[in-house]
Amino acid sequence: MRVAAVQTNAGPDRDQNLRAAGELVAAAAGAGAELVVLPEYFSVAGDPGVLRRSAESLSGPTVTWAADLAQRWAVRLVAGSFPERPDPDAGTGGRLFNTSCLIGPTGAVEAVYRKIHLFDVDVEGATSRESATMAPGDRVVVSPLDPWPPGLGGSPPMIGLSICYDLRFPEMYRVMALAGARVAVVVAAFTAATGPAHWEVLLRARAVENEIFVIAAGQVGRLPAGMPPCHGRSMIVDPWGSVIAERSEPTPGVVLADLDPDRQLQIRSQLPVLANRRPDAYR
Repeated sequence: MRVAAVQTNAGPDRDQNLRAAGELVAAAAGAGAELVVLPEYFSVAGDPGVLRRSAESLSGPTVTWAADLAQRWAVRLVAGSFPERPDPDAGTGGRLFNTSCLIGPTGAVEAVYRKIHLFDVDVEGATSRESATMAPGDRVVVSPLDPWPPGLGGSPPMIGLSICYDLRFPEMYRVMALAGARVAVVVAAFTAATGPAHWEVLLRARAVENEIFVIAAGQVGRLPAGMPPCHGRSMIVDPWGSVIAERSEPTPGVVLADLDPDRQLQIRSQLPVLANRRPDAYR
């Protein structure tokens, strides 16, 4: 399966952002990608006021655009994330959700993930209190990964969805792997303050720990006021922990790689870390 991670530099203008992202998705599909991943806040980026004014439902312009694009190019599209306005009875206290959707090649929404771990930190250059605007999700999400080469046997391989700060919580990715995930996506606006030291290390660790492919799509460069500069370096990591594709340029673009499921099964057979777990001893 050929996959693509799309790197963007979004602003507060949704229409402009979607046009730019659409061109990159088209380039990825034209290069043969079957699964395309967009970054966090790819359709609108800005301070909490911008996010609140731009919030939308799952039937709003961002998901509608993503569904049309996935169907047009016959790809499976991870629609990064966008500020979702919840139903009035959701009990969020007026807060939004930071939401990612997996769209199938027919244009159907196959999975919806709401960011669980909110970015409440006080790091120089990246102070944030995401929980003031966003409510946390409460469910790890995996969804069938299709198409996938036949003959693997057992349950269908799954894809796990995650957003940015989730990357620092390894238990989430272990849950995905135990639920059958062969691939995890990380849609991110990872900060330039922490990215040089942490981004690649964490992505490779999550891949090695769970023997999964990790597809990480990030924002890059300066974003609107209210959001920190972003690290970029979108990349694809294999189950051995090797970076098999990476965008080193600090600009929007596409990174592509072919996933080898046979190599993944070989790694899992030779190093059966999931089978060798001892949960009865974990206290």
